[in-house]
Amino acid sequence: MLTLSSVPALIRVGLVFIAILIVIRKNGSLGVSFITGALLLSLFFGLGPLSTLTSACGAILHPKTWTLAIIISLILILSTSMEISGRMQKMLLRFQGLVASPRLNLIIFPALIGLLPMPGGTLFSAPMVKEISGKYHISPDRLSFINFWFRHIWEYWWPLYPGVLLLTALANIHTAAFIAWMLPMTVFALVFGCFTLNHAGIHSADNTLLNQPKKYYPFIIELTPILIVVFFGVGAGSLIDIWLPGLPVGKETGLILSLMCAILWVWRDTSMSAGQIKRILANRQLVKMMFLIVSIFIFKGILEDSQAVGAVAKELLVFNIPIFLIALMLPLLVGIITGITVAVVGTAFPIIIPLIHSTGQSHLMIPYMMISLTCGFIGVLLSPLHLCFILSNEFFHADMKKMYQHLFFPCLGMVGAGVCYFYLLTYWFV
Repeated sequence: MLTLSSVPALIRVGLVFIAILIVIRKNGSLGVSFITGALLLSLFFGLGPLSTLTSACGAILHPKTWTLAIIISLILILSTSMEISGRMQKMLLRFQGLVASPRLNLIIFPALIGLLPMPGGTLFSAPMVKEISGKYHISPDRLSFINFWFRHIWEYWWPLYPGVLLLTALANIHTAAFIAWMLPMTVFALVFGCFTLNHAGIHSADNTLLNQPKKYYPFIIELTPILIVVFFGVGAGSLIDIWLPGLPVGKETGLILSLMCAILWVWRDTSMSAGQIKRILANRQLVKMMFLIVSIFIFKGILEDSQAVGAVAKELLVFNIPIFLIALMLPLLVGIITGITVAVVGTAFPIIIPLIHSTGQSHLMIPYMMISLTCGFIGVLLSPLHLCFILSNEFFHADMKKMYQHLFFPCLGMVGAGVCYFYLLTYWFV
């Protein structure tokens, strides 16, 4: 008689994985999809109701769950505050005239927007890209690529992105160390993206800007909220780790304090009204994001407590499927299907991370996380469901087929660079 326990663990986890993706497509709620996956895991691996409830409560009450939920909510508040107050537009206006090269301006405007995570951020930078390109004959699909690609060059490591924060929390990696090792991926993204500019028909600098005096101070002032988060966040987190070495969320506490300072700076400096602040804080997206983070940690907790990963690891060893192949392909597929980085990290990484531990490769955690996040994010960039992809193409009236032609070689180059970098890092960490 066929029972659930007799079905291979790979198939059971695969069914859970498919169910999560189906719920995402049908329901649209990532939080609901992960709760569904957690309940199915509990059922498929014989975790009783009491054990399931205990595991879920443990995940909910864990300090890292709530600190991460608070951090991501504060990031959304900061992004929305800068957008509503016009701070982001001021920052971009202050930047105009500092650089004479149209090529560099085409890159920098989307890249500046990319420093702040916001849904559909490409739509914010698209008008600037269009204005700069006005005197040049650049096709709509190429403009859409420039706007889309350079908007996302930071997402491999920038600590304001929820996917990066969630990854470091799940893998228990120090954020600063992860950032340091992931920086080359942004360099690779710049190199591969610039190949497109070489064929865009832009060669000369804007001579009208060459002799104009450069005013850097106003631009730096407008950049203050981001500088507060980056420098004060890292500094405060390090000091808390030194003063309170036993605190499990020291670096997270530093980031929370820095985000709160940046938000208060924006509110005070732009004289935001009480009504505007109330609308920002009442944003339903904040509750959805907190629910998503909690649901991911519940899924992770039940995945661990059900011993599902251990069973999968044993079967993979029998079938001789390399962990490297799983770490590369699983995030890539999830990224293409969902188009959301947080979904990639929340779905694939709770499976990949325990597999790395169970095969005795914990010392290679950073190389594996690098290749997994890189491939997962490339999948997100290639996904037709990616909101930025849709909005950028819509704004420039770009042909989707031609857009994919522009994306193909840079994305392939990023995966190839990631694989080479992985093997380089494995030699370093051995």
